[in-house]
Amino acid sequence: MTDDFAPINELDGPGEAHGNVAELARLFPDAVVDGTVDLDVLRDVLGGDAAPGGAEGFGLRWPGMAAARRLSALPATMTLLPGPEESVDWDNTRNIVIEGDNLEVLRLMRRAYTNSVDVIYIDPPYNTGNDFVYDDKRAATQAEHEADAGLRDEEGALQTGAGSDRADERKTGAARHSKWLSMMYPRLLVAHHLLKESGVIIVAIDDTEHARLKLLLDRVFGAENFIANVIWQGVKKNDSRYISDSHDYMLVYAKNEGLLTSLNTRWRVRKEGIDEVFRAASDAWEESGHSAEAATLLLKEWFAGQRGRFTAAITNYNLIDDQGRVYMRSDLRSPNPRPNLQYDLLHPKTGQPVRRHPNGWVYSRETMDEQLASGRILFGPDHTTLAYFKRYLDEQEQEVALSVFEQPRRSASQALERLLGGKVFDFPKDVGVLARWIDLVTQSDPDAVVLDFFAGSGSTGHAVMELNAADGGNRRFILVQLNESIAQNGYESIADITRERLRRAGKQIGGHRDAEKPAIDTGFRSYRLAESNVKPWDGTGELDLLAAVDNLAKGRTSYDLLVEMMLRLGIDLVTPVATREVAGNTLYSLAGTLYAFFGTDVTVETADEIAGAIVAWRDLEPVDSDITVVVRDTGFKDSSAKLNLAAALQQAGIKTLRSI
Repeated sequence: MTDDFAPINELDGPGEAHGNVAELARLFPDAVVDGTVDLDVLRDVLGGDAAPGGAEGFGLRWPGMAAARRLSALPATMTLLPGPEESVDWDNTRNIVIEGDNLEVLRLMRRAYTNSVDVIYIDPPYNTGNDFVYDDKRAATQAEHEADAGLRDEEGALQTGAGSDRADERKTGAARHSKWLSMMYPRLLVAHHLLKESGVIIVAIDDTEHARLKLLLDRVFGAENFIANVIWQGVKKNDSRYISDSHDYMLVYAKNEGLLTSLNTRWRVRKEGIDEVFRAASDAWEESGHSAEAATLLLKEWFAGQRGRFTAAITNYNLIDDQGRVYMRSDLRSPNPRPNLQYDLLHPKTGQPVRRHPNGWVYSRETMDEQLASGRILFGPDHTTLAYFKRYLDEQEQEVALSVFEQPRRSASQALERLLGGKVFDFPKDVGVLARWIDLVTQSDPDAVVLDFFAGSGSTGHAVMELNAADGGNRRFILVQLNESIAQNGYESIADITRERLRRAGKQIGGHRDAEKPAIDTGFRSYRLAESNVKPWDGTGELDLLAAVDNLAKGRTSYDLLVEMMLRLGIDLVTPVATREVAGNTLYSLAGTLYAFFGTDVTVETADEIAGAIVAWRDLEPVDSDITVVVRDTGFKDSSAKLNLAAALQQAGIKTLRSI
């Protein structure tokens, strides 16, 4: 055999342990010798920014933390099996739903989706004290936790010390918190890789783990990237013993808040109820016969009947001008004293200077003249009264989002019950709330990529489709849900509910959409996590993936192998795939940049045919980038056939050859 077709399994991906060492070797070659990092040398080259070994540091610590961190750097060893039969619009959709353990799925995604996700929204399982389904095969027993924490000696005897006040429930609680943190930590570390530099993560949580989750997010994303601690107030609980604990939190972090600042990023939301005010003002304008004074009185009467429904950001706009536009009188004083703002503003009737605040006017002389010319400065009867700026409501439709909002959760449950025809899922996320926050943190980006790796009933995907339906956007979602058994109302797992919810929601949204408007993506591709198609592969690159002649797992297809190849090479799963029949098997083309052939029993003559087909296809649909060809390593009759294919491709200018 030859090494012309480099094995895919020997490649390293971002964030994986081998790749991390390689990156350190690139940056600090003196600190890496024979693939091993010399920590003392690394501390030397980092200088004063490196903490000495054994140094105490501020931050969250728990038993099992190091093991959890190592999990994030392991390479993925599994694959995803495509399920077109349980998908919607497989050939055209760019949305993805994956069933399986989210840690392994995130590691699989890391190669293709690093720095690709605009917003991550997750609502992880709350720590209720019950067993976790996300245990990563390391569910800590009480004894194991005590050993990790140093409470048991080498022989397993409990060592609490004389006079210890460690109560049993305190030790049990510590083990439970440690287990939950060890579940979250590696997933957040991999998620950090997936976010764009301008990306944002939102994590929902309750009081039980809020404090620890905040410290954990500080560690993973950096305390300097903390944006907000949002409080979601639900319905009051009158049966609470002490205080109505009816709220949850959403912790919001940027991946790089400094970048957002440099880009002058400002998150704004549309003022709630503003359209209702516009309708009331329009009705008042028409009823008044286009009289500004009469219309203003009618609008103020309407506001009086809506007491408590709107904030001051809306109710302050209670005037209507002679054009029928709603406005308010806004202060013209400068917040800070400046010499160029200390000038006289003459009253149009008396010709005398209008009363001026000691700080001066908010506008410079030039800007004030422009506002005067456009009729935006309002004067009183004479110069002894104040002057105001006419601020129109239709120019102030946006406002800063508040860190506290109220939304009953029952409405989300009722909506899901109506959609699925019964109660099948407890505590679904509210589609409207998710859509609002996703839209806010992505600044209404119509092409945003949204990830939720605790997908539950699929509310995040539903919210993305609703946003696209509202503004014609092309946002896409990637959802990951564990194959957690539920056996309720005909559903075997929560992932079954996820898919069915998206099918029905997509159909509902598509059915309500105006036929004259462009179609939106209401489909999804379904995948399931599974063992690798080829055996064995442990992700280390030390084993020959296809040492055996029959190395393909039973029941797997060449398309299954194609998906695994895409994952290992870091290719987006929704990359367009075209096919042609060559030498009795399928030749795949991925956007013209990669060709894959997984046929077997390839002879010298067949190799010539395959090479000719690839070159002809390349010449018919040329691309500007380099081209990669991937073949099945055990697909050749002998080494001559493999050499022949490699030589023919290289002669045609195709240099990057891989095997799987």
